[in-house]
Amino acid sequence: MKYRREKAAQTLEDARYLFEGKRLFSAVNRIYYALFYEVSVLLQVRNLSSPKHTGIIALFNKHFIKTGIVAVEIGKFYSQMFDFRQQGDYETLIFFEEEKVKRWLETAEKYMKILEDCVDNEMIGAMKAAE
Repeated sequence: MKYRREKAAQTLEDARYLFEGKRLFSAVNRIYYALFYEVSVLLQVRNLSSPKHTGIIALFNKHFIKTGIVAVEIGKFYSQMFDFRQQGDYETLIFFEEEKVKRWLETAEKYMKILEDCVDNEMIGAMKAAE
């Protein structure tokens, strides 16, 4: 888990560098993957996983969004970033506006902190349950 958490933080940092270098497609990709890695850790604490990105999103929504542990807007943002990443990676004639990517990056930074706190809380809960 420690590895994935560090990878999430580094990936978000990479997104910031890429954005500053005007590499908007790559920044969007890294924003999504930073969220993906942190959400994967959150699921891992509960021994949940999926081999597909859509499966990770579905598990996250089922176990954390619908239960109220994580705010709905975080779930929506994560899903939107998945869609934007897909568009940037696989579709042609897609352009991302710098101001939008900047806003997404700022939102991701804010939400990553919330997800990190959620992971910490889940880990504490898991340790208490094991006692």
